[in-house]
Amino acid sequence: MEQRVSLITLGVSDLARAAAFYTALGWNRVDSPDGVVAFDLISQTLGLYPKEALAEEWGMDVNNIGGFSGITLAHNVRNKEEVAQILTQAEAAGAKILKAAADVFWGGHHGYFADPDGHVWEIAFNPFSKLGADGAFQWNGIG
Repeated sequence: MEQRVSLITLGVSDLARAAAFYTALGWNRVDSPDGVVAFDLISQTLGLYPKEALAEEWGMDVNNIGGFSGITLAHNVRNKEEVAQILTQAEAAGAKILKAAADVFWGGHHGYFADPDGHVWEIAFNPFSKLGADGAFQWNGIG
């Protein structure tokens, strides 16, 4: 298996609401089949899919799927100021702020929000992992 994630699929309770949320963050939808909303990212895609349909694909009852799974999605930014700006934008779009923008012990700056379906996002500035010109992230920076 190659070291990459191709598609991140979020199970959502209201597809139209979730699509509107990510569109309000400034993301552009791409053509996708009915019942799926997709946003192309750098080297991968974020997909939104009805939670009930996703649970059915897994052979599970949607009511038996727990809450926070322990997974967070991260969006790294180019400078410290962008963290608070994006958190404000997310809140205006309907997110719940879980942690306001703050410095981190290891030298970075971050904050967290939950989207309308409870998916947790970290918005982070990592001075040790600068983004490439195209926004690509690598753990120790672009080499």
